Amino acid sequence: QVQLVESGGGLVQAGGSLRLSCAASGRTFNNYAMGWCRQAPGKEREFVAVISGNSGRTYYADSVKGRFTISRDNAKNTVYLQMNSLKPEDTAVYYCAANPLITREPARYDYWGQGTQVTVSS
Repeated sequence: QVQLVESGGGLVQAGGSLRLSCAASGRTFNNYAMGWCRQAPGKEREFVAVISGNSGRTYYADSVKGRFTISRDNAKNTVYLQMNSLKPEDTAVYYCAANPLITREPARYDYWGQGTQVTVSS
């Protein structure tokens, strides 16, 4: 069982930055790939970024590539999403998720956090 708690969301102007954090419970954090997904009003949940357990591999959605960076600190059981050059279309609830295998498909994640709202004003 893995419990995830996100933090760091908020309101920011277009072009600004935010860093999301996700704290995980459990002693086997490094056995899980950790991902970030987001869901905007009226839209399906979509993949944003994922990082492997040992940080050796990362993947990003095309829409955030070059602007967002995912990282993790296994000693702190925490995964981060640094978001730069934010756009109004990045507005969504951002969710942290965990899965034993790295995946870009939201439906494949086993564990989810409660989400944190990110709002980007134009």
